[in-house]
Amino acid sequence: MRGARSAKWVAGAIGVALVASACGSGDDNSGSGGSGDGGGVFTVDSGEPQNPLVPTDTNEQYGALVIDNVFANLVDFDEDGELVYTAAESIERNEDGTEWTVNLRDGWTFHDGEAVTAESYVNAWNWAANISNNQKNSYWFQDIEGYDEVHPEEGEATAETMSGLEVVDETTFTIALKTPFSYYDYKLGYNPFTPLPSSFYDDPEAFGENPVGNGAYKFASWERERKITLEAYEDYQGDNAAQNDGVELVTYTNLNAAYQDLLSGNLDVIRQVDTQNLPVFKDDLGDRAISQPYMANQTIVPVFYSETWEDIDPQVLQGLSMAIDRETIVNTVMNGSVTVATGFVAPGAKGYEENAGGEVMEFDPEKAKELIDEAGGVPGNAISIQYNSDGGHEAWVTAVCNSIRQATGVECTGDAKPDFQTDLNTRDAQEVKSMYRGGWIADYPLNAAFMKELYGTGSSANTGFFSNEDVDQMFSDGDSAASLDETVAAYQDAEKELFELMPAIPLWHQQVNGGFSERVSGVTFDPSGQPVLTDVTVD
Repeated sequence: MRGARSAKWVAGAIGVALVASACGSGDDNSGSGGSGDGGGVFTVDSGEPQNPLVPTDTNEQYGALVIDNVFANLVDFDEDGELVYTAAESIERNEDGTEWTVNLRDGWTFHDGEAVTAESYVNAWNWAANISNNQKNSYWFQDIEGYDEVHPEEGEATAETMSGLEVVDETTFTIALKTPFSYYDYKLGYNPFTPLPSSFYDDPEAFGENPVGNGAYKFASWERERKITLEAYEDYQGDNAAQNDGVELVTYTNLNAAYQDLLSGNLDVIRQVDTQNLPVFKDDLGDRAISQPYMANQTIVPVFYSETWEDIDPQVLQGLSMAIDRETIVNTVMNGSVTVATGFVAPGAKGYEENAGGEVMEFDPEKAKELIDEAGGVPGNAISIQYNSDGGHEAWVTAVCNSIRQATGVECTGDAKPDFQTDLNTRDAQEVKSMYRGGWIADYPLNAAFMKELYGTGSSANTGFFSNEDVDQMFSDGDSAASLDETVAAYQDAEKELFELMPAIPLWHQQVNGGFSERVSGVTFDPSGQPVLTDVTVD
């Protein structure tokens, strides 16, 4: 998920750092619904969602924080990245991974009291996949038989539903895929695969302003540009029932303002500390400070629809990568709050390889200039890096530009947008001038999650519009491998190929730099960079 999204396995206290990106399930909370002994409402810093709150139209962090708590996924992941069933009782596959059977847990309801059934899932997925509904995450259903009929590359849909989805009974449905897929159950841990109640289809637009889900929290209100309020759902049937009465997700456009509110007791949980407060937040908060890595990375992404990058020799981008003194920037500007990247994949994902990028990820100013000059240089000898100014990025963007300029003579400037929503809208409208700051959080704990969703042709998150037939084929071969281990190995090969083509320049892997007030306890973060809301108790 960009600046957002979806990985959900809890690994101690893991959270957001200096990336505007996108939730979490509790660990051992049992029973159904309601708040625990730590009842009460608490506050968390957040921002304004980019789109209406529909699971298949949300792929940024602010909307995801709502979706991932109002809706429950079929599966989750434990601290080792292994599958844990949430709304699903079981998910089984045939021998070659072309057919999957989902069995649901009994007794689950939407927040309006309607029963969650197999039809709730099948209808939701069919609606989302249909091209006429223009959903950002429709791409996630492309592996299902019949997707091409409801979402053709050109023209209108020739079918209403995907032939690969079939309701067997109230709690069972099957998924037929176009080709073998070794890890499809992992993908089902992402929120486009959640169900929708029948009321959604009466008025999808109104639903996006007041969503009704099946998760641990029910939606209460949305005060635009101020806050979103969620309430604990008393009839929730999952194992991660809320240990509080609810949460207010408060909109901030300035991270320092959020931090000052935390210090003064006007905010309970902060997900990321502004750059200027990194040197002091551990002293300020003591044992209430949280600083640990999570499964995410930061990149700078060229937009291949621009005149600068449309026909660029990848060697130029390799040179720019080698012109960035990551270690110095991390240790000074970033105050050690992140770790230097050596590849596209973050540590913790299955298939992570140390030093995957080799010398391309090493600082070598002489080699950098040599590569750029040999390949004909950067057109116009100038680049810019777009970023959202409300996310604490200005200092490091400036440092990266200074490093590139000093090493190569290429002029580099920051292109600030006022907030994350404006930044995303500019990307989606294909109006980025040169490059943009890319923040990505794994949607599931596999190396594939850092590649196919970002660099596969047509992927909803591929807003740099990189496209390469050989890479697409490598991704496809990896997906259809006979086993998960073979899939992971195939994507390791694909990562090496990406460094030959440079769809993006990896910078560093993210680390939580957050904290909480004296008023709450039980605060943990999941590897998607979001606080595990259900675990928080109000003291």
